[in-house]
Formats: sequence, structure tokens, C-alpha cells
Amino acid sequence: MNLKPVKTENTVIGQVLIKFAAGDPSLFELIADDIDFRIDHFRDETNTSWQIADNRNSLAQVIGRLGQEVFPKGTEVLAIDCLALGGGWHLTCFNQRFFYGVRQEDVTSLTYIVSHEADGQLDYFRENVTNIVDLPKAA
Repeated sequence: MNLKPVKTENTVIGQVLIKFAAGDPSLFELIADDIDFRIDHFRDETNTSWQIADNRNSLAQVIGRLGQEVFPKGTEVLAIDCLALGGGWHLTCFNQRFFYGVRQEDVTSLTYIVSHEADGQLDYFRENVTNIVDLPKAA
């Protein structure tokens, strides 16, 4: 299997992440009605059981709650790197910096996302948050 780097803006997942970071609600135009969505955390005690959606409306609720509890000040994209896996599948490395509402700390986080897109819409999304790293406090 050959993993092929692709331009972020040429993928639906890349467009969704850019719109998410910008707080742009038009990201939902890129989401399939029957989206299969879930976020998991590696070795983190945070309850993520609510970070699951099986349709566009339930995803809107999840994203609303993420905005309130996890990203109350938004997020800054540090890097988005997409690899095409073939057949509409992508592996995306998403690196971001944000004020983490759960910890009340500025943090960075690296996540890996496996996604599928068809007909210009995202229909599968699995995010694995690998770490959430507190940033040093300003003196």
C-alpha cells in the first residue's frame, strides 16, 4: 500500500477541519446525513462517551458541546497533514493549540483521524486524540 500525501484543501476532511477551526457553520454542508462520527482519547480519563454521532443533527449537538466545554475560545490549527488511502479514505494528522475548557489550560493536541468521503461529503470520522499537552504558563 502506498500512502499518498494530498493537499488538505483538496479533501473533504481537510475542509471540515479548516471550517471547524474558523467557527464556520457551513462545515455541515460537507457532512453526510448518515455520518458515523466518534472521538476517542488515548490514556485520558475524560468522559468522551457523548462525542458520538450517527447523523448530521446529532453531530451539530456534539460540535456545540465541544465548543462550550472543550474549545470555549476556539482552536488554532498548527498543521493538517492528509494521506490518501484510496477509495475515499484518508488518514489525517491534526495538530492544534487551544484553551482546553476541561483543564482551564492552554494546550496543544495531536490527533489522528481516519475518515471517508463520498460525493463531496464526509460520511465516516474516527478521531484518536493521542495527547493533550499543557503549554507553559506565561511569566
